[in-house]
This record gives sequence, structure tokens and C-alpha cells, in this order.
Amino acid sequence: MAEATLRIEALTKRFGALIANDHVDLDVLPGELHAIIGPNGAGKTTLISQLAGELAPNEGRIIFNGRDITHMPSNERALMGLARSYQITSVVTSFTALDNVALAAQAIDGHSYRFWRPARLVRHLNDKAAEILNEIGLGARQNVLASNMSHGEHRQLEIAMALATEPKLLLLDEPTAGMGPAATEGMIGYLRSLKGRLTILLIEHDMDVVFTLADRISVLVNGGRIATDTPDKIREDPQVRRAYLGDKAVSLRPAAKDA
Repeated sequence: MAEATLRIEALTKRFGALIANDHVDLDVLPGELHAIIGPNGAGKTTLISQLAGELAPNEGRIIFNGRDITHMPSNERALMGLARSYQITSVVTSFTALDNVALAAQAIDGHSYRFWRPARLVRHLNDKAAEILNEIGLGARQNVLASNMSHGEHRQLEIAMALATEPKLLLLDEPTAGMGPAATEGMIGYLRSLKGRLTILLIEHDMDVVFTLADRISVLVNGGRIATDTPDKIREDPQVRRAYLGDKAVSLRPAAKDA
């Protein structure tokens, strides 16, 4: 088995008496799309926030490409190639889609975030931004102000901004949240095209999205990991099915076949 791009060892996060993550162990392999699922309150977003450097763990270690980044600030993690879809920079609503992605590309280009006008005039930043927007399906919207874009387009734009930093590991927290069926299908197609090109850790409530895309799935319940396996094995795992009793049970049905 290839050495893990990301290794989480006994990661624990407490908020007073509440244990949000309880000694979580997890490996994410190179080029893998690894999904994390679990009921509301399972600790999924807390986990990904620790990986991004937004929350400090109480215990455990985070190893990224062989380096311990447990106590590394988020900006240094980003420079190492770890990107979170909405963490790199917030969408600037007074900027166009192209300007937003070019601003994100500026982070690895040796420019300062404090000086936007010079970066806007750098042709290769705009060319890079336009290429990414075309790939993600926003090419025709590149000159539209972000304030005039839909929620689904904002989600696409946030991912485009993360990709502009050339990540080695992309953390995606609910990328299809708030999207309609057509936009969701478009996002699935784009994320499928990224498989193998970079490593992705995905949190997603839509089980059709998860079972369509994931190479492996890890299940969190009450802050702890109860299973990691292929989609087919996760779907049939009795412990996982018990964790999804009630309104979640139906979501573990097989995903529809591709057209």
C-alpha cells in the first residue's frame, strides 16, 4: 500500500465536557477520494477544521506528506499544499469570478495579498484563473460579479479558488450543499474528473454523491470512527446501518447508475 498522503493518529478534540473527536485514526492515500460520513453532530466538521489548522487538537497527531503539521498554522499548511474549499480566501462579492480565482492564485505566486491591483494585471494569473473556471463549469460566468452569482455558483467558485493554489490535498466540506439537481450533477462530474489528479477528503451529506465518487468511506459516530472501507462494504456494514437508523437509513441505498 502506498504511503498515506494524510495520516491522522488518535486525534482528539474536546470542548469542555463534550468530546467532538475521540481518538480518531485515519489514512488518506495518494490520489484517493476519501469521504467522511456520519449523523449530525458526529464530529465531521470539527475533524476537518483541525486538519485545516483552524482548531487545535487536544491530543493526537496530523501527518501530511510525512511531516507532522499538528501545531502548524493554517497559512503554512496551505503553502505545503493543503487547501480547504472555503478557507483559502472568502469570496469577494465586489470582484468578478475571474478576479476571485486570480486572487487565490496570487497566494503561491510570490505576491502579497495586500496589493490587488498589480496582481489583477498579471496576465498569467488571469489565464490560470480562466482555465480553472472553464474546467469547473464557470467559464461563461468569469466576468460576472460574485454578488450576482447563485449559491451553487459560489460553491463552485470556492472550489475553483482552492484549486488555484495547486493543492496536494483538497478538503471539501459539503460542496453540493444548497445546490439543485442539475448543479449537483455538474459538481459530481467535475469532482470525478479530479480523481487521481489530487487527493481529496470529502464531507458530504448526500449519500448519492458519496457512493458515486468515493474510493473509500470512513464513518464517524459520536466523535469516533466506527468503520473505513469501500462503498459497497460500508453500505452493507451492520454497525454503519445501525448508526443511520431513522431518516438516514434510506440514504444508504445504492446510488443510481451513471447515464
